[in-house]
Amino acid sequence: MRRDKVKTAAAKKKSRREDKKNTGARALTRQRRSRQRKWLTFVRMCRYGVNNFTRNAWLTIAATAVMTITLLIIFTTVVARNILADSVTELSKKVDMSIYLKTGTTEEQAKPIIADLRKLHNVERVEFVSSEKARQQSAEDNKADQDILDALNQAANKMPAVIRVNLENINDTDSLSDFVKTNKPLKKIIDDKREPSFAGDRRDAIENIGRWTDFAQRAGLAASVLFVVISSLIVFNTIRMAIFNRKSEIEMMKLIGADKSFIRGPFLVEAMVYGCIAAVVATAIGVGVFATISGKLQAYGIAAVATSHFLINNLLLVLLSMMLLGSLIGIISSTLATRRYLKL
Repeated sequence: MRRDKVKTAAAKKKSRREDKKNTGARALTRQRRSRQRKWLTFVRMCRYGVNNFTRNAWLTIAATAVMTITLLIIFTTVVARNILADSVTELSKKVDMSIYLKTGTTEEQAKPIIADLRKLHNVERVEFVSSEKARQQSAEDNKADQDILDALNQAANKMPAVIRVNLENINDTDSLSDFVKTNKPLKKIIDDKREPSFAGDRRDAIENIGRWTDFAQRAGLAASVLFVVISSLIVFNTIRMAIFNRKSEIEMMKLIGADKSFIRGPFLVEAMVYGCIAAVVATAIGVGVFATISGKLQAYGIAAVATSHFLINNLLLVLLSMMLLGSLIGIISSTLATRRYLKL
């Protein structure tokens, strides 16, 4: 009897283990089938969205064209901003802010002033040029003009010594101006007859560079925002028209029990397709035009080389960024349209 009971208990344990295994296998099978159904639903939703893209040709062309213009303006704004920033940086390296000292001032006398100048936050480099060296540089720069050479020889004893300062940001000369007004050692040896090169009319010219740079950046940003709004409205109306045109199909899907996400999904995919196609076209046009004119820009002294190299070396990254931006505009517009007009 005891043996029979032991065998029965062992058989029950074995049966329970087998039941657990079978239950786990069935659960895994259900999970696998559920994932397959979700994947199949997603693929169908994407296919319907792509098919919907070709249904209304004129609306599709209008939405894609406006989206292309929007992305092209954004591309142009970003490229122009980089070129302006690089141009100002190069200009900052070339433009010397000169402080004129009395004729015959030695470097030893100017050393305390140079040390104080280097402590200013916007100063990148400071150089002292003696009166004799300044005369030699002027003669070298104007060696083809005999009249200027004669004038330099006559004024050999009147050439001022110069402290040349390079700023990180040429539009910020306030700290340098304050330094000239307040530094006591400088007051003893500064040439009162000559204004620093960053004062008066010259300062106005330098500040104009900064104002035009800021204006160009703000104008580009404003144009980008404006066309993003216009593009969003066009996509919004396109999706709204698509919802109205497919009203019977949507009702049929509701009746057969389709999920809300499955009904909304194709409209989101359709809007993403607008953005992706527009991104490809805008990137091709933008990069192509910029590659054509970058050489001419460089010839006019505009720093376009760094931006050109970045675009060429990171073309795939630029394209993906444009596609992401276009898709984002499309998704937002489509989401607003489906929530507003797709009653589920």
